[in-house]
Amino acid sequence: MLLNVHIKNIALIDDANVNFTDNLNILTGETGAGKSIIMGALKIGMGDKLPKDIVREPDKEGFCQLLFLVDDPQVIEQIRDLGVEPSEDGEILITRRINNSRTINTINDMAVTAAKLREVSALLIDMHTQHQQQTLLKKAEHMKLLDKYGRASIDPLKQKVAECHREYVTLRREMDELSMDEAERSRKVEFLKYQIAEIESANIKTGEDEDVEHQYNRMVNSRDIVAAASDVYSVTGYESSSSAGNEIGRALASMKGIKDLDGEIDGLYSQLENIDALLNDFNVELNDYMQSMDFDDSEFRSVESRLDVINDIKGKYGSTVEEVFKYLEDSRKEYERLSEYDEYIAGLSDKIKKAEKAMLKAADALTAERQRQAENLCRDIRDALADLSFMEVRFDMVFDRLPECTANGIDDCYFVISTNVGEKMRPLYDVASGGELSRIMLAIKSCMASEDNIGTLVFDEIDVGISGRAAQKVAEKMAVISRSHQVISITHLPQIAAMADSHYLIEKSADEGKTVTRIVRLNDEESTEEIARLLGGVTITEAVMSNAREMKQMAEKTKKY
Repeated sequence: MLLNVHIKNIALIDDANVNFTDNLNILTGETGAGKSIIMGALKIGMGDKLPKDIVREPDKEGFCQLLFLVDDPQVIEQIRDLGVEPSEDGEILITRRINNSRTINTINDMAVTAAKLREVSALLIDMHTQHQQQTLLKKAEHMKLLDKYGRASIDPLKQKVAECHREYVTLRREMDELSMDEAERSRKVEFLKYQIAEIESANIKTGEDEDVEHQYNRMVNSRDIVAAASDVYSVTGYESSSSAGNEIGRALASMKGIKDLDGEIDGLYSQLENIDALLNDFNVELNDYMQSMDFDDSEFRSVESRLDVINDIKGKYGSTVEEVFKYLEDSRKEYERLSEYDEYIAGLSDKIKKAEKAMLKAADALTAERQRQAENLCRDIRDALADLSFMEVRFDMVFDRLPECTANGIDDCYFVISTNVGEKMRPLYDVASGGELSRIMLAIKSCMASEDNIGTLVFDEIDVGISGRAAQKVAEKMAVISRSHQVISITHLPQIAAMADSHYLIEKSADEGKTVTRIVRLNDEESTEEIARLLGGVTITEAVMSNAREMKQMAEKTKKY
């Protein structure tokens, strides 16, 4: 559930800190008080794109923080799968800080992307807005709702269809790529034959390119290398009287006469002997190295020629020897296919038929399960609509078949509805009444809520276009949902406000020459006064107050059943 929302320097909100409770949380306020800003702030916290100029005072930080408590083990595991670790007591703290058009997003103090915010918040909160309500008018959304409702049994079948479709598409793509006339096939076979022979004749070994290039670089630079090595040899060897070897020899002779006179001298003499031995070994190895650099022109031309062959092959068939080998392997396979073209095409055609049959079988199984789940969903929605004063409603789902199977199956399905006796069923996306759409969406939400484990449901403008008895039924349905889920709703209807377990007032006022929006939780008497305002408008009479009290009393009785 959503425990707390803290907003600073966002739109008209200077600093608002709201603690929400279990069950039904209702927010009311005058038109223009900033109710939409509260919903906008929630969306920002959930990772939505930041509106332009959202920060109230640009030279200060904008801040939005949502604190959730998660106690469902399955949701906790899903959050962990997204790389986020809840606190020991199950808290998830989402924070967005906006500074100079830059946003820093964190979850439990771990920096994350806005996309990660959306993924995590989607497991915690389900927000219904008037915009979302319009998704009912999109045919494609209907099957998404069905699949979400029956995901436990539908998802495995969807996965099977996707796997079969992927196999089928891969085989069809291969068939399309191999489709060619006899002349084209002959040209390709000959070209592959030439490429295979060229690579094989080069007889390149793994790592040979690096070895040959190393040899070539040594030979190309041998003159400079030998000249420098000779200088080193003359300095460290024994060829001149000033060479290091000779100088150390003279030093050893000088120390030999005195080493027996003092034990410390003897130790130093031993160190110098080691230096002389090391220098001698160094000069022997250096001389051997210079001798190895002695090669004739034929050796150089041989290495140069081999390097040219290797680089030529790599230039044509891959930047590395491993890529060349992979190209050779693929070419051999394709040569074999094209050499036995008719037999291969026949075999491939048979594989395509079997893959298509398996795909359609999986799609039919998916369709059958979707139809079973659609019966359950439509029955639940009909019951929920009856609770919302759709007295003679009929609600069903029509299944059509797509021309071709997709990775999502072969179904083209959509909801149909009739709200009056004698009225024919018509697609839900043809429903025009805002009030009907609001109640239908609430009915669907109530059915979906029983199937998912999202802790918090937020309704913004769910009461659009309704009043009277319909408003009362919507309030009762929201109260029912709030028994198993935390519900947060903005409303302008007194029937819904009276049903609140926690009632909040959103109001706008002037503070030090600035317009600010604040949110306060109302006690019972203040809640009654706010309901009276919703009932009576500007002038609140005793009769209106009495009506408001009675409405709250009736709501309390309704919530007990």
